[in-house]
Amino acid sequence: MTNLSSKTAPVLGKLADYYTVDMPDIQIPSQLLPKDGRFGCGPSRLRTEQVAAFGSIGTSLMGTSHRKAPVKNLVAEVQNGLLELFRAPAGYEIALGNGGASAFWDMAAYSLAEGNSQALVHGEFSAKFAKSLTAPFLGELSVRQGEPGSRADFIATSLTNTYVYPQNETSTGVITPVKRLADADSGALFLTDATSAAGGMDFDAKNTDVYYFSPQKNFAADGGIWLALLSPEAVLRSEQIAASDRYIPEFLSLKAAMTNSRLNQTVNTPAIATLFLLNEQIKWINESGGLKWADAKTRSNSKVLYDWAEKSAVASPFVSNPDHRSQVVVTLEFDETVDSAELIRVLRLNGIVDVDPYRGIGKNQLRIATFVGTDQADVESLTACFDFVLERLA
Repeated sequence: MTNLSSKTAPVLGKLADYYTVDMPDIQIPSQLLPKDGRFGCGPSRLRTEQVAAFGSIGTSLMGTSHRKAPVKNLVAEVQNGLLELFRAPAGYEIALGNGGASAFWDMAAYSLAEGNSQALVHGEFSAKFAKSLTAPFLGELSVRQGEPGSRADFIATSLTNTYVYPQNETSTGVITPVKRLADADSGALFLTDATSAAGGMDFDAKNTDVYYFSPQKNFAADGGIWLALLSPEAVLRSEQIAASDRYIPEFLSLKAAMTNSRLNQTVNTPAIATLFLLNEQIKWINESGGLKWADAKTRSNSKVLYDWAEKSAVASPFVSNPDHRSQVVVTLEFDETVDSAELIRVLRLNGIVDVDPYRGIGKNQLRIATFVGTDQADVESLTACFDFVLERLA
């Protein structure tokens, strides 16, 4: 392997097979380092068992038609596994399609939203979803803006037909409970952006109509597809809108996606490797104890970081209200005595990667994924590395 400079060393673990980094000026002792130094919020770390399964079985699916039995059976297994994992009520369905959650925002605008909408905005991703609901064929949009590091709440009105919110705002680590408003109109739909929450946070599916996500977070796959748990009411509204005179691009037609999903396929060719990795993770979570088990695991992981921050003299949880804190994305705020960019640089040189804050937030922060595939021992090692480096940067 060719070094990139005269001062290089391999990064932690198996990442060394792929690239090298500059020799760290602060070298963390190997006994303190996590076994896996990947803490990014997406794409997330993959379990070695997933990769091994793909190498032994999944590669045989590559280069084959997504409209033939082997791939259709894989899609069906994903759909059935998710229905089991989410304890789906009778009549709920799993739809899937190409493009990721950002494509689903526009699909929701064209195929699900009707009349006036209300959106909770707690960061960059929820703001982008809200923007999609300003389409000229829709009614008024009411944005409920949370203060940085906190959340706002819905206000029920008889004129609101669509309520949208993130279960977990990935950019900041703010969570919102999955629940309906008691005073909402009986025909209103609730749409939950669950991209970084699905598979790692428990919820009651009957409390939402659309629970959608991309699989590159807790489900430890790659991006490029979206999946959604849909209530019968959501399906009905999409069919009514499709039958109206509203122009809907084929790519953004939920009705077309549903038609294909019921055949265990997507409108266009999907990322088959992503589906395979997703399925392996779904099976692992279900076999380990389901969503309640996953929820307990991410709570335990995140608690390690929050406890460390609350005891620290230089750090604190960015989300100050414990009820608003995410268990899958932890954002830590440092005081002016710490240069978080330098801390991130030193950690990366030691093989601890992707703990950068979300772009555009502009804070002296670290953002750390504590997804279900992360071992608590690695999170504990991470805090030990924080202490080691901060002492030497002081």
